[in-house]
Amino acid sequence: MAAVASCGGGAGLCPLLLLPLLLPFLPGLAAGPAGMLQPRDTPSRERRELGGLWSFRADLSPGRDAGFAQRWYRRPLRQSGPVIDMPVPASFNDITQDPSLENYIGWVWYEKEVLLPPRWLQGDPAPRVVLRFGSAHYYSIVWVNGVQVVEHEGGHLPFEADISSVVQGSPGTLCRITVALNNTLTPHTLPPGSIQYMTDKSRYPKNYFVQNIKFDFFNYAGIHRPVVLYTTPAAYIDDITVTTTSSDSVAVVQYQVSVVGSTANSLSLSLRDQEGKEVATGDGPVGELKVLNPNLWWPYLMHENPGYLYSLEVKMQARVDGVLLEDVYTLPVGIRTVHVTSTQFLINGRPFYFHGVNKHEDADIRGKGLDWPLIVKDFNLLRWLGANSFRTSHYPYAEEIMDLCDAYGIVVIDESPGVGIKLPESFGNKSLQHHLAVMEELIRRDKNRPSVVMWSVANEPASELPPAAHYFKTVIAHTKALDPSRPVTFVTDANYALDHGAPYVDVICVNSYFSWYHDPGHLEVIPFQLTAQFENWYKTYQKPIIQSEYGADSVPGLHSDPPMMFSEEYQKAMLREYHAVFDKKRKEYVIGELIWNFADFMTNQGTTRVLGNKKGIFTRQRQPKAAAFVLRDRYWKIANESSCLPPVITSHSLFL
Repeated sequence: MAAVASCGGGAGLCPLLLLPLLLPFLPGLAAGPAGMLQPRDTPSRERRELGGLWSFRADLSPGRDAGFAQRWYRRPLRQSGPVIDMPVPASFNDITQDPSLENYIGWVWYEKEVLLPPRWLQGDPAPRVVLRFGSAHYYSIVWVNGVQVVEHEGGHLPFEADISSVVQGSPGTLCRITVALNNTLTPHTLPPGSIQYMTDKSRYPKNYFVQNIKFDFFNYAGIHRPVVLYTTPAAYIDDITVTTTSSDSVAVVQYQVSVVGSTANSLSLSLRDQEGKEVATGDGPVGELKVLNPNLWWPYLMHENPGYLYSLEVKMQARVDGVLLEDVYTLPVGIRTVHVTSTQFLINGRPFYFHGVNKHEDADIRGKGLDWPLIVKDFNLLRWLGANSFRTSHYPYAEEIMDLCDAYGIVVIDESPGVGIKLPESFGNKSLQHHLAVMEELIRRDKNRPSVVMWSVANEPASELPPAAHYFKTVIAHTKALDPSRPVTFVTDANYALDHGAPYVDVICVNSYFSWYHDPGHLEVIPFQLTAQFENWYKTYQKPIIQSEYGADSVPGLHSDPPMMFSEEYQKAMLREYHAVFDKKRKEYVIGELIWNFADFMTNQGTTRVLGNKKGIFTRQRQPKAAAFVLRDRYWKIANESSCLPPVITSHSLFL
């Protein structure tokens, strides 16, 4: 990616591009530590999605600072210059024919004008009106009617603002939402990156710079997930935390509920099964519900009825200024347990073997924008494949995707955006504090999901560097303190003898590409090298191991016999060599295998990337390569070893 910015001096970073230097003069509210319940329509709450076309402008001024200097947020965006239509949710990069927008780095501006229902704006007390973004990449500042309401760092998790005081009292008036969004990555963002100036004036224009990244996927940017307005009563249920335990005939659902806006309130809870039958009740902010003969949440292909979800209805009554208010929120609850031994991963006390994939939120045109047809297609392909799990490589996925994992019984290793942590400066205290905050946001969002069985705090960091010991010890301890109920890992590609973070994980997750990045073209080395990899890691740590990545690029329709690199035959042959070793070691301590990758995906341009990474077993358009059939045969064979019955496929829109 390249651009030109008018910053004085030679090599270095443009201060007008860099978030930490730009933002101090912008007064605003940081996203607070409140709950992050997913917006739902209930008897006391309404929501309105703001998807569709938004006005859009990239700040093409030399310093990318015209929007702030001219205060574009003070009036409709169209009044300060030309705008184009931009779909939301979507990445902006691939929407137009403008190559400068494809690779743009800096501030872009979005705007949407909406008319709010009068009932949202009146009453005594009036309801809360909340503006929520599912995600926007990377740094966001949001104004409503010219008033800044929130700013947020991070491109993959939700943030919101109570905008009641800004919009109430003016029914019939358009509500103008303005978003300034910056996709610049620095050594202290997550994921990290850096801006590099090219100072050779004989080869580059003045102040020519590129955005460097240490991860192998395209840095798509934009408002990637739904923007929602929703209401609650003035006193409301702010957060719910649920954990579950079970025995043969009794399950216990432990809960904690927090209320904001009233100290004088009462809470009642009702747990219902999928037929609507009430199976347990409770009251108060903290307690437990006992369920007799529970239907446990089981993974896909591990039970004839996977992904069983109860509905926990929480009702709050509170008196505010003499008025009785009621709030209702319904949370899907799956009853399941997770336990890790030195050789096994147990779900509900039974050994679970991860036979799954790594994915990306990535597709033609829309980039990383949420797209329901694509999501449903991907889940249909996962179930056709016989995959029971995936890792959210390399960032948290949309809540809509996670909802279907809960409902379909797809097991998830939930990964933070800690990818590309390679530079020593990215292990410093500034980066560490941000990483801790990101884990708090991730756990706050996904803590109640039965599909999430393990947190991954990073992918392929430079964990051989000495600072990695303190860094990962701290991040993992913090994650465990926030959620003691789940194991924690990170995904490594370091040498087993040099990895400073591995002592702190519960499960070893290792990536390796024997006969691809190492000894390319030599399939015969795989049995020796992969066996040695597993034995060295297990001998050192006595912890179960997941092969969290392996694979080879293949160009669809390219054939070679004997197999040669980039042919479909080579991809098949590599998989079979790996599988032979997996079959030996899964009898001992290997507990999973996740192919890289589910589908081809876009990357930065480079001499080893022909329109992206081609390691998918499906094309970017979700058509199968030959390797998909190899993996399907294997996964269904593994599933059939457990003698489970085929699952019943039903609609799960009730829980969306």
